[in-house]
Amino acid sequence: QVQLVESGGGLVQAGGSLRLSCAASGGTFSSNGMAWFRQAPGKEREFVAAINWSGSRTYFADSVKGRFTISRDNVKNTLYLQMNILKPEDTAVYYCAGHWGGVVRITTGGMDFWGKGTQVTVSS
Repeated sequence: QVQLVESGGGLVQAGGSLRLSCAASGGTFSSNGMAWFRQAPGKEREFVAAINWSGSRTYFADSVKGRFTISRDNVKNTLYLQMNILKPEDTAVYYCAGHWGGVVRITTGGMDFWGKGTQVTVSS
């Protein structure tokens, strides 16, 4: 039913920036809490950032706080992750996810739908 499609990943040098997008369809995007997760090779999937239904509340993992910004456009049904001052340790597949409730949620188990991911590679 709900489909999430990430885009905007790629190769960037350390210190650079990327903006990821997540296009949502088949649901009621404006009512969903949304989040970004990432998974590096050999690592567990980890929380990155979350946003409530309206965009008025956000939450970030300590590892990205001050560098990343999560936002949404409920008219375009699109979620964004602006990534600045990128570090090699940010290299991972980044996943867009959401849940039926509208609140900020930060656990993988709390997500009801997922995108397929987009690769972000940060070189030194």
